[in-house]
Amino acid sequence: MTVLELIQRTTEFLTKKGVDSPRLQAELLLAHVLGVARMQLYLNFEKQLTPPQVDQFRESVRRRGAREPLQHILGTVSFCGFEIVVNRHVLVPRPETELLAELGWEFLNRCTTPAPKVLDFGTGSGCLAIVLAAKCSRGQVHALDVSPEALEVARQNARHNQVAERMQFWLGNNLAALPKNLSFDLIVSNPPYIPTTEIDRLQPEVRDFDPRIALDGGRDGLNYFRQLANESGPKLMTGGRLIVEFGDHQAGLLRALFESQNWIVERIVEDYNRSPRIMIVVKNTEAAGA
Repeated sequence: MTVLELIQRTTEFLTKKGVDSPRLQAELLLAHVLGVARMQLYLNFEKQLTPPQVDQFRESVRRRGAREPLQHILGTVSFCGFEIVVNRHVLVPRPETELLAELGWEFLNRCTTPAPKVLDFGTGSGCLAIVLAAKCSRGQVHALDVSPEALEVARQNARHNQVAERMQFWLGNNLAALPKNLSFDLIVSNPPYIPTTEIDRLQPEVRDFDPRIALDGGRDGLNYFRQLANESGPKLMTGGRLIVEFGDHQAGLLRALFESQNWIVERIVEDYNRSPRIMIVVKNTEAAGA
């Protein structure tokens, strides 16, 4: 069977299964099986696949038709140009989270601290922490997560991207898991922010394959933001920032939440779809009596 025949048949199959961008997905899966860049397929439409290649491709197509995320089948995802391993233990990084990473490294590179300290709260795959470590070579990055399996993935990714020597990993579900004398110039977080009752309405790729613990933000989706608003102030050095990613229609609620805890909302950043997505806050030390 030729490359073109497989692409055409797979596109039809994935279309019937409700997969978005079925032709692109078929091409990416086939390129992965053949070990070539996707655009190379267009130069080899008449190439015949070997029986083992066809079997491997059919299995990957079967998995994608069952709505398993493409990233799980490929095993990795590109995040800010870095190769990140993903599996069922970690959230698949979304493109909008790259905005959070960019805002983080821009702040770090403006920071006057000789060796700025960073905390990634709820690190998951480690994608944010790894990018910040790579983009700010003088930084010291700490990654916290409640899942030991996720932390192992993050460690693997840190080693693969050659930043492990400047990272520390902590197991816990709140800032109390960190040493008491440890404080930060920057805290970043893409916490679980989906309201519990909305999870079952998500796309199957997310609902059935991302770990629920990485999605569920409680009744209104704000549980972890409350925790950050309450606990992270004492962990920030003077002039430090907390930068968080949040969900649709949460900007107003988050502003009110943080301002009620003596934070100043410095900036709200829109994502690629022009939806409010990232909030940068600084502790109001005057209101806190400092």
